[in-house]
Amino acid sequence: MEHLTYQLSKETITFKSDSKLFSPRAIDKGTLAMLSIVTPNENNSILDLGCGYGFVGIYIAKEYKVREITFCDIDNRAIETTKENVIINKIKNAVVLQSDGFSKVLKKDFSIILSNPPYHTDFSVAKRFIEQGFHHLTNGGKFYMVTKRKEWYKRKFIKIFGGVKITEIDGYFVFMAEKR
Repeated sequence: MEHLTYQLSKETITFKSDSKLFSPRAIDKGTLAMLSIVTPNENNSILDLGCGYGFVGIYIAKEYKVREITFCDIDNRAIETTKENVIINKIKNAVVLQSDGFSKVLKKDFSIILSNPPYHTDFSVAKRFIEQGFHHLTNGGKFYMVTKRKEWYKRKFIKIFGGVKITEIDGYFVFMAEKR
């Protein structure tokens, strides 16, 4: 079991991690790039899609005091670790689900969906996330995704959402598409 800390603007958050989970010894730079452009508010309902050990959702919940944060991941170890981290960081407005993408996510009115999908092997997971994510956002809701690749994701977001804003940060591409 690994232990990580991260300094927010007002406090330090602490995490347990696991060598079998993504980026177990340090917060992923792509994740930090994505979080640098997200600015939720207290009325937002957030989905951390493919949550790993829960860093993204906990960061958002602590830094922005959102209405609700839902964490989901297919991996049982990720879900158990996220549950521990939600308790450690005293997140009260959290729902943690073991779910293959959106298979067990019933809510259809998220304000923001955040994802750093597995993108080194193939596009099938990201493809499902983008296609199904559209239907889980409220009108005006935003889907953020970070990857190291650009063109395929750009085309997919445009096809599903009708447009996409792309921000390049430190070699990562952060995509933001809004449901209209």
